[in-house]
Amino acid sequence: MAKSKEPQKSLSINRKAHFNYSVLESMECGIQLQGTEVKSMKINKFSYADAYGKIENDELWLMGLHITHYDFGNIHNHDPDRKRRLLVHKQEIKRLKRKIQEKGLTLVPLKFYLKGGLIKLELGLCKGKKTFDKRDEIKQRDMQRDSERDFKFN
Repeated sequence: MAKSKEPQKSLSINRKAHFNYSVLESMECGIQLQGTEVKSMKINKFSYADAYGKIENDELWLMGLHITHYDFGNIHNHDPDRKRRLLVHKQEIKRLKRKIQEKGLTLVPLKFYLKGGLIKLELGLCKGKKTFDKRDEIKQRDMQRDSERDFKFN
């Protein structure tokens, strides 16, 4: 029996990642969170401007994700800047580790979303863009916008 395709609610999209990096591939990861972290993320009380993925001891970790304290939590609230484990198959971790070591790529969070009541992360295998690449992208976007505008008026 096929699973029903339920819509996923986007919590946040990292638009800067697509500007600063070339995304070569992306994958879905689960995140190991504590109870108050889940509640804070569901009300968009988190920041991942400096977040990145790191492989340590054959485990994938998300570093730099800041989840603020849950306002209605108790004294057992979570540490806002702790590293969080990403839930991925061992084969995927080995494959990512090989690619990162060979080509000098980095793991960047692209999107956080809810899927079936669970918080998921889209993690991208990215290569940093140079300044001239960014300028070319801006130029291409402007040219496309102008051509669409001209086409619309004709």
